[in-house]
Amino acid sequence: MALLSELATEIVIPVCAVIGIAFSFVQFILVSRVKVTPERHAPPQSGNNNKNGYGEYLIEEEDGINDQNVVVKCAEIQNAISEGATSFLFTEYQYVGVFMVAFAILIFLFLGSVKGFSTKNQPCTYDAEKLCKPALATAIFSTVSFVLGALTSVLSGYLGMKIATYANARTTLEARKGVGKAFITAFRSGAVMGFLLAANGLLVLYITINLFKLYYGDDWEGLFEAITGYGLGGSSMALFGRVGGGIYTKAADVGADLVGKVERNIPEDDPRNPAVIADNVGDNVGDIAGMGSDLFGSYAESSCAALVVASISSFGINHEFTAMCYPLLISSMGILVCLITTLFATDFFEIKAVKEIEPALKKQLIISTVLMTVGIAIVSWVALPSSFTIYNFGVQKVVKNWELFLCVGVGLWAGLVIGFVTEYYTSNAYSPVQDVADSCRTGAATNVIFGLALGYKSVIIPIFAIAVSIFVSFSFAAMYGIAVAALGMLSTIATGLAIDAYGPISDNAGGIAEMAGMSHRIRERTDALDAAGNTTAAIGKGFAIGSAALVSLALFGAFVSRAAISTVDVLTPKVFIGLIVGAMLPYWFSAMTMKSVGSAALKMVEEVRRQFNTIPGLMEGLAKPDYATCVKISTDASIKEMIPPGALVMLTPLIVGIFFGVETLSGVLAGSLVSGVQIAISASNTGGAWDNAKKYIEAGASEHARSLGPKGSDPHKAAVIGDTIGDPLKDTSGPSLNILIKLMAVESLVFAPFFATHGGLLFKIF
Repeated sequence: MALLSELATEIVIPVCAVIGIAFSFVQFILVSRVKVTPERHAPPQSGNNNKNGYGEYLIEEEDGINDQNVVVKCAEIQNAISEGATSFLFTEYQYVGVFMVAFAILIFLFLGSVKGFSTKNQPCTYDAEKLCKPALATAIFSTVSFVLGALTSVLSGYLGMKIATYANARTTLEARKGVGKAFITAFRSGAVMGFLLAANGLLVLYITINLFKLYYGDDWEGLFEAITGYGLGGSSMALFGRVGGGIYTKAADVGADLVGKVERNIPEDDPRNPAVIADNVGDNVGDIAGMGSDLFGSYAESSCAALVVASISSFGINHEFTAMCYPLLISSMGILVCLITTLFATDFFEIKAVKEIEPALKKQLIISTVLMTVGIAIVSWVALPSSFTIYNFGVQKVVKNWELFLCVGVGLWAGLVIGFVTEYYTSNAYSPVQDVADSCRTGAATNVIFGLALGYKSVIIPIFAIAVSIFVSFSFAAMYGIAVAALGMLSTIATGLAIDAYGPISDNAGGIAEMAGMSHRIRERTDALDAAGNTTAAIGKGFAIGSAALVSLALFGAFVSRAAISTVDVLTPKVFIGLIVGAMLPYWFSAMTMKSVGSAALKMVEEVRRQFNTIPGLMEGLAKPDYATCVKISTDASIKEMIPPGALVMLTPLIVGIFFGVETLSGVLAGSLVSGVQIAISASNTGGAWDNAKKYIEAGASEHARSLGPKGSDPHKAAVIGDTIGDPLKDTSGPSLNILIKLMAVESLVFAPFFATHGGLLFKIF
């Protein structure tokens, strides 16, 4: 038996979730102390004004800019961004809501029809002596958990966006006091989102399991089959959030850059640029709301995959609740570990100089990984029996608890490796990005060639890391090992999301500083925050893609078990045609998303040009541009364009499963996993490298960088073109692909009983 009693498990999990929510609330209060309303005649501060090695004086006063006006302007811009983001998300959720209802009905009909909607109990799949709940119950409960997962996912994205739009102007205002203050504000706001999301995902899943248990009683196999709907709901919302948000943000970004920087020679985020508000709104709906839903989906699915496999192993058969909840206990431990890690960035150490920003964010990853390794050891020791069996394609495999600790650990450390490799390839502190920047001397073409090569090269080490973790975890604990390895990678999700959300927040802060007409010193600070943010965003995407690969494989294993396939043989034509078509799907999907960004950006460029040409006094800064039209173009384009890629991903498993059966479907899943991971990693690293090569030239921090710049020089223009090509790669296609991989797998898992009974129509006819 496990050391941790059932009662203790029932208490520990919700308590950890509540601690996470409370901690994010505390961080939120600390952020909200920064005021965005102008303060009248504040008394001079005495005493503690030298804490960080610089006084609390405001730089603005030296520059003789009226303090009140700046604050008012910041507040106005913040409101505009917040309103734009909120209205876009509401529009998106209306469309997605219709889809959600339709798909929920579909789940109910398909799963209910497996046994012809009968309400009689049926013999269990793995023990014919016992009776289990009817297929109709699984249909109803899967539908309920699908809706719950979808709502939690939407909520995660929405709350993240609200917090980010709340924090962006506050970060700008804090930048007047120094880079350390601004960093802490941006990082704390990221932490609010990270902890809310991790804790919410855990809490809702835990409550759902307990409520379903009231009905299912001892039929755990049926209970955890129904829970898989939670992962499907989470990821299907994430897909639309990611694709819709990605198209929105990049249409605005590309449009603003091409006309503003390349044609008109005005700086980034200049208030004269009509697309500038849409661009800043886009950071919040794409990078924040999309990323939040995406990582929540990964988390929900890896938990579901682990629970499904465990329910047919000794944990489920002997009804060991503590061991069954091992995946949830790891996530609970993760929340506590991330809480300590976050304090390292905000309270234990102060940042005083620009060059300390990136190391501070890197330390977050290292500290959380080291602490989490200890945490996993503790959880494995108290929650698992010393020896147990895991279901492995028809046989039960004996596993020791230390072996399971190694499975989770290898996933956790593989995540760190992927994070660091990504950082090496996308940060402008290292030679790969500097080489790309150097290639801008000879124009945009060489820049593009170098950038593509960098992206392809950056795939090598992450793939080896994923391969090693798959091999180790599978040899120890079969498919359950892979599922918990994915959970290991995601166990520090709160910290991962905090450093990820930090990027768009500081990006917005820079935009607000530029639009409010603050001094160039402040813009330099926000740029430094932003360049570090680009790298952390790439690291976040690396995590999301790596975990997606593991999650997808675990779901694939669970699907094969549920569809009662004993082996998947590549040499049978049924499987091989699935394999080759599955490998093509990521390309088809990327083609759709890239084209969508291209055509939306085209409309945006035309609109921005029209305003520059027709509004008198716009270039001189005497007239205000029409921001609303640009926001509308982005909104309309993304809502219209997110439907086809979404349909492609959601319908493929259904069509293949119904017409070609489970064997071909298993081929499609394997194919899309294998090719999707490569494109996703290379796309997001290429885009990140181009972006930071441009930042490297603009900052001019080294002799080499100064020889390529200033802004507006030919190498800089070449770098801007590279950055613009990389935008849809790193923020639309790349990050959406990891959802494609996971979503097809989890959908196949949910519909597996239906495909196994009624699927393969074409092969049945012939």
